Amino acid sequence: MIDNAVKVKAFLDEDSETFSYVLYHQDEKQAVVIDPVLDFDYKSGRTNTKGAQRIVDFVNSEGLHVAWVLETHAHADHLSAAPFVKEQVGGHIGIGEHIKDVQKIFKDVFDLEKEFLPNGHQFDHLFKDGETFNVGAMNFRVLHTPGHTPADLCYIVNEQMIFVGDTLFMPDVGTARCDFPGGSAATLFQSIKKILALPEATEIYICHDYPPAGRGHEYKTTVGAQRKHSKHVHDGVSEAEFVKMREERDAGLEMPRLILPSIQVNIRAGHMPPADENGKVYLKLPIDQL
Repeated sequence: MIDNAVKVKAFLDEDSETFSYVLYHQDEKQAVVIDPVLDFDYKSGRTNTKGAQRIVDFVNSEGLHVAWVLETHAHADHLSAAPFVKEQVGGHIGIGEHIKDVQKIFKDVFDLEKEFLPNGHQFDHLFKDGETFNVGAMNFRVLHTPGHTPADLCYIVNEQMIFVGDTLFMPDVGTARCDFPGGSAATLFQSIKKILALPEATEIYICHDYPPAGRGHEYKTTVGAQRKHSKHVHDGVSEAEFVKMREERDAGLEMPRLILPSIQVNIRAGHMPPADENGKVYLKLPIDQL
């Protein structure tokens, strides 16, 4: 039975073309925030919370109680605003347990301080595949969907909607890249098949949209629409065909503009590295490693 009191409010970060969400129960006033973005100006190294403040303002205006700030993975194209959201409106910061694998990879890439432990303790909770939890009348089921990164997961809500992070994009855009450390096109294909095995009416909420000419940004599609119209994974596409397409496509892509600052912050649950002895915070720029 569909609960019409469950609402989704989407927020678009124009700079990274990222959608963040407030998912909430209109009657119970219970809510979660998904994939909030911290504004970051690469040229100056300055952060600000203007975009995340829109989320906070909405939560406050609706009188919502935030139980969770959920991450679908450690993003490579924007910095997470999870700590800011938690500070302003509460909520536990959660991510998939395989963030530990991502932390191990990038601790080496960035030669992080010895005190940085790749055990996921920076987050309030690490979700396991198949784990369930409730926020009022909203039931969540966690689906581990690696491929883009080892730690990607999706949140299925009331078995009627799914927040897929970077795993899938709109049907006319396709699927996520798999060439980051720990990524795998074959693994992504199998993860997507798990999503597309859900009922066709299941609503899919994506994290990014890169619209082709002629349409604006969109954030919602369905399992049925993906199976019929996805340019990369519509019904009939084999794993071998997908892997060949994905790997050839990825070979021609540039690294995301904010990958170096984003990963260093996001594997820390959105926190900056510890300050140096002079009291200032620095991010590293590894040379010839990606």
